[in-house]
Order: sequence, then structure tokens, then C-alpha cells
Amino acid sequence: MPLIKAEIRRTPDDFQVTEILSPEFTGEGEHAYLWIRKTGANTEWTARQLARFAGIPVRDVGFSGMKDRHAVTWQWFSVRAPESLSWGAFEAPGVEILDVQRDRRKLKRGAHRANRFRIALRSDEIAAARDRLQQQLQLLQSDGVANYFGAQRFGRDGGNLKMAADWCAGKRLPRHKRGIAISAARSAIFNAILDARVANGSWNRILPGEKANLAGSGSVFSVDEVTDELQQRCAEFDIHPTGTLWGDGAPLGEGEVADIERDAALAFPEFTAGLVKNRVEAASRPLRLVVADLSWEFEEDVLWLEFELAKGGFATTVLGQLAQV
Repeated sequence: MPLIKAEIRRTPDDFQVTEILSPEFTGEGEHAYLWIRKTGANTEWTARQLARFAGIPVRDVGFSGMKDRHAVTWQWFSVRAPESLSWGAFEAPGVEILDVQRDRRKLKRGAHRANRFRIALRSDEIAAARDRLQQQLQLLQSDGVANYFGAQRFGRDGGNLKMAADWCAGKRLPRHKRGIAISAARSAIFNAILDARVANGSWNRILPGEKANLAGSGSVFSVDEVTDELQQRCAEFDIHPTGTLWGDGAPLGEGEVADIERDAALAFPEFTAGLVKNRVEAASRPLRLVVADLSWEFEEDVLWLEFELAKGGFATTVLGQLAQV
């Protein structure tokens, strides 16, 4: 349970995100790669401004991951644009181009490895709870956290879930909204699966029938028999248990794992049917999130946190282990 009530994002500087992506540029090609610092600007809006400036369709702008709007963020964008285009003339509120490179290929979604966070938790309860917060931070370092999708995946007042229900019922959506709807539906089912694994104490250990994830990669392998070696590798964060991102072929686990996942998915019949009907392919997501390189600093009414999460991990999930925000 959260130890304190706290405020985040009092100012954009209170929530900083740096994309960890180290592209090797060819120095030539039809794509400009832009290292951008954004303040109070979301990723898709920024992509539209870049497309408008370059006079190209927004589909010719690439980025690896979505970043928070109410924050200061650093990330790469690619833009199909001639070298003669002067990026020094680009202007958009809250957007600053820090570097320009050239490459032959568009930046693909999910190309980054991780995100680095620097976040301020502000609360007048921090001083009194300092010892308990310190203990919880040490647990986050050693054990990681359950890898829930954060509330922002579901939209304001659950709007993305309503969109997902409409899409599953047959409503046509623009391409970008269809992607949001699919993500919201799969995330809701995944969180329910993770809830079940947390409830039975297996979210951080390997079960028979598991699709185990090899840490730092998208690779998974089937576990027919749980050995001491596998559990040791799990304890050392070398492998992680996974849950199914629902779709055609779900559930991906077998035996006990499949039973847990089917039972959890029963709460979302319209989502499971819609995802399968529309041939969305099932995938796996780790149930556990490692909080890497975690450090912290206490001030009088502020707890500053710095940590790294693999792509797809939500900082708000980590914060929720410390504070109600």
C-alpha cells in the first residue's frame, strides 16, 4: 500500500524522462534524425508539428515511444526531409531541437532500450515517513515491482476503454485511435492477469507452463518443468514470468498458467472476442519490472527519485509503491 500521499508534476521539471536509444547514423539518407527536448508537449502532437514544417504526411515522421505530456522529455524523431531544410527555423511551443543527424531509415516504434526518469515526489508527509520510505525503496531495488500498465494507458476517466469497447463492437476508428483502443483492451486484460498472479504469489516466480522472458529482450521460451536452476535465474532477474497480451492464440501459457489467464480474461468478454475477431496477434509481457540504477535523495518536503525502466514500463507503477499520487 502507498505510504504517503504526494504530488507529482507540480512543474514539468518534476517529471523528467530521457529515452535511451543510441542509433548509429550513416550520415546520409532521406531521413533527418532530431534529438528533441519537449516541455509540456506530447509525442504525437510534436510529430504533427514536425510533419507540418517539413510539408510531409505525419506517417513519414518516426519516433520510438510515447512520452509524457506533463513532463520534460528527451527523445529522437526521424523526419523524411531534404538536407536543405533548415531545422533552425522550426518553432513549436515547448519543443527544442538539440541535434540533427541523417540516416537512410525511418525510426521504428519500440527501437529504444529503456527510459531514464528523474521524478520529484512532493508531500508534507515525507519527513515523518522517511524510514518507511527508505525501507520500501530498498525493496524496490532488490525485488522490482509488478509490471502493471499505468492508469494513463486507459485515458482520462477511462475514455480509452470506452473507445476499445466501441471498436470491439464494430465501430470504425482512424488508424491511430484504433491502436489506442487495442492497447487499452489488451492492457486491461493483462492487468487482470497480473492481479491474479499477485494474489496467488506467483508474479515473481516461474510456474509450469510459463512463457518465460529472457531479461532485456523480447525472447520467450516455454517452461515444461520448473527446476531449481530456472527459479535461481528468476531470482537473479535473468528471466521473468510473463502474462499474455490478449489476441489470436491467447492464452500463450499452458496448464495452470493458461487456467489463471482464462479465468482473468472472463471479466472482459467483449475485449477478448474483439481482439480475436480482428486478428490481433497474442504476445507476452513480463509480469515483473526491474527498477534499475535506483537512487534517491530526501529534501524537507521532497523525495527525488532517479531510475531506469525497460521500454513499456510505467514510472507511475513504481511511484504507486511509495505514494498515492
